[in-house]
Amino acid sequence: MSELRWQKSSFSGSNEGGNCVELAAGAEDVCHLRESDDPSTVVTTTTAELRAFILGAKAGEFDHLS
Repeated sequence: MSELRWQKSSFSGSNEGGNCVELAAGAEDVCHLRESDDPSTVVTTTTAELRAFILGAKAGEFDHLS
């Protein structure tokens, strides 16, 4: 997936690598996620599913999992 343009959050700091989640836009409505310290493992989802997950996390829907 080297053709993808990976981006990390500005909250991750300026160090290269680091421990952060990186995102890349794919074709159509697809986005890819990977952990910067393990870039060979990539999760692929739709932007709508990612949006729903992020909104759920912000709303505390997954707080009981810890």
